Amino acid sequence: MTTTDGAELFSRLTERWALEPGVARSTMMGFPCLRAKGRFFASIDRDGRHLVIKLPAARVAAAIAAGEGSVFAPNGRVFREWLAVPLEHAGRWESYLQASYAFVQGDP
Repeated sequence: MTTTDGAELFSRLTERWALEPGVARSTMMGFPCLRAKGRFFASIDRDGRHLVIKLPAARVAAAIAAGEGSVFAPNGRVFREWLAVPLEHAGRWESYLQASYAFVQGDP
């Protein structure tokens, strides 16, 4: 996939997710994102190469240790509950979106 394909994939995924009750498309730091009941849970990075999702800090650390993602650190500031999942793992983006949505909804 190319960079554009990542942005296009995120756009397709957000179209589907926007149909869920309480989910809306929005922007976060100027980038397209998804919110659930007003809380951010997913976005795409500026290059369109990483899905950026909110998860419990321990889950973020485990995903990084497993090689499935990296820290999200815009401008050098690490967001410990945010994971950047690269385009090479695009096949898992949907499952990460589901986990992130559940997290912001308060599900374990």
